[in-house]
Amino acid sequence: MTQVWELDAVGQADLVSRREASALELVDAAIARVEALNPRLNCIATPMFEEARRRAMGTLPPGPLSGAPFLVKDLGQPCAGVRQTDGSRALQGYIADHDGGLVGRLRGAGLVIIGRTTSPEFGNHSTTEPELFGACHNPWDLGRTVGGSSGGSAAAVSARLVPGASASDGAGSIRIPASCCGVFGLKPTRGRISFAPDAGEALSGLAVEHAVTRTVRDSAALLDATSGPVPGDPYWPAPPPEPFLDQVKRDPPPMRIAWNARAPLGIPVHADCRRAVEATAARLEELGHEVVEDYPVYDEEVLLDPMITMWSVGNAADLEGLESRIGRPPRHDEIEITTWELVERGREVSAVRLVHAVDQMHAASRAISPFFGKYDAWLTPTLAQPPLPLGLLNKSYGGADEWWRYDLSFNPWNTIANLTGNPAMSVPLAWDESGLPIGLLFTGRYGDEGALFRLAGQLERSYGWADRVPL
Repeated sequence: MTQVWELDAVGQADLVSRREASALELVDAAIARVEALNPRLNCIATPMFEEARRRAMGTLPPGPLSGAPFLVKDLGQPCAGVRQTDGSRALQGYIADHDGGLVGRLRGAGLVIIGRTTSPEFGNHSTTEPELFGACHNPWDLGRTVGGSSGGSAAAVSARLVPGASASDGAGSIRIPASCCGVFGLKPTRGRISFAPDAGEALSGLAVEHAVTRTVRDSAALLDATSGPVPGDPYWPAPPPEPFLDQVKRDPPPMRIAWNARAPLGIPVHADCRRAVEATAARLEELGHEVVEDYPVYDEEVLLDPMITMWSVGNAADLEGLESRIGRPPRHDEIEITTWELVERGREVSAVRLVHAVDQMHAASRAISPFFGKYDAWLTPTLAQPPLPLGLLNKSYGGADEWWRYDLSFNPWNTIANLTGNPAMSVPLAWDESGLPIGLLFTGRYGDEGALFRLAGQLERSYGWADRVPL
C-alpha cells in the first residue's frame, strides 16, 4: 500500500472493486501520507480521520470513485458534525449541523472524506494564507504561494496526499491554485453543480463548485457524480449527451482554438507565461488543431468596479451570515483587515449600484459570447506570473479597490469565465526554469465541458504531466 498514492481516484477505486485493496487500506494510506507531509505543507484545516475510517469500514455506494479517499474545501461545503471555519478566526469553533449538497453527492459517489482543506478567509485571496491557520506552502517551493482560494486542496493533490479534493471558484479559485500547484482544475459551467439546498447561486452567479484533481478522468468522473439541477435552481445548463468520463477517453476532432498572451487592462505578462502559451499553441497545431491568434473584444473595465462591487457585497453578506451562525457580531480582531475593507465597501453599495454591476457583467458576457461562435476554445496563460512568494497576495494595499487591482496583476484572465458562466480549465502543461508550474487556461463554450475534457485528455496523453511529483 505504500505506493497507492501513485494512482488517481479512479485507479484507487478500481483496486477496491477488484478486491485488491479495501477502502480502509486506502484511507489509512492517505492518512499516513497526510501525517508525513502536512507538517511541511499546512494544507489541512480539520482532519476527519476517525469518521473516515468508520465510513470506509461500512458499505459504500458503487461507482467509479467508490472507496477512494478525498478532501473537502473548508469554505462552505459543510460536513455534518465537523468544524467549518471558512478560513476565519470568528468561526474556529463553529460546527456544521448538516452535509451540504455537494458533500452529499460526493458521499453518494462512494468517496471517503478524510478532512477539510485550508482556504483564505471567505475565499478572498489568490493565495491561501489565513491568519487562523497560517500560510499553506507550495509543494514545488515551500516559500511560494499555492494560489487561492482552493489552495489547500491543490497543495494536497499536488503532493499526492489524496488524488482529488473539492474546490470552488468565484474569480479563478479552482484554476489559480491548479496553476500554482501543477494539477488539473476545471471550473464547470454556471449551474452545472447545484448549490441546493443551501443557496440558489453564489456571488450573483459568479461562483461555482467542483474540484482539483491529479488526472483529467478524475475530474470528469467527479462531475458526472455531482452535476445536475435541482428543482428550483436558477440555472439549468443542458445535460451532456454522454458521461464526461467517456468523453475523456476520446481525442477530439480537429478544433479551432484562439490563443493570445495579451492580458486585459494592459496588465504585464511574465516572459515564462508568454513562452508557455506560445509553446502550447505550437503543440496544439502538431496535434492537428487550427490555432489562431485572437481574443474577444468587450469592455474590460467590467473587471474593475463591477467585479469588486459584487465581491464586496458578497463579503458584507458573508459577515451577516457569520453573525447568525455564531450568535453574535464578530470582534474586530477576529476578521482580517482585507476582509474588513471589503465588508466596509460592500456596506456602502446601494441596491441600485449592485443591479448596475450585474447588468455590466451580463453586457460583457453578451459581447464575449460571439467569440465562441468562431472558436471551440480560447487559450491563454492561467496567470500573468509564476507562483509569487508568500506574503504578497494577502496583504492590504490601502483599500478593497487597491487590493483588487493588485490581485488582477496576478490573475487577469480567470474572472472572465466567471462573468460569462463558461467552463474553463487550467491544465499543467509547463514549468519554469526553477521548477515552478505554469498552468495554461482553456475557456470553452457555455455548457460544453465535454469539448474541454476531450481536449484535456488528449493533452494529458501528449504531455504526461501526472507523473511529475514535487517534494
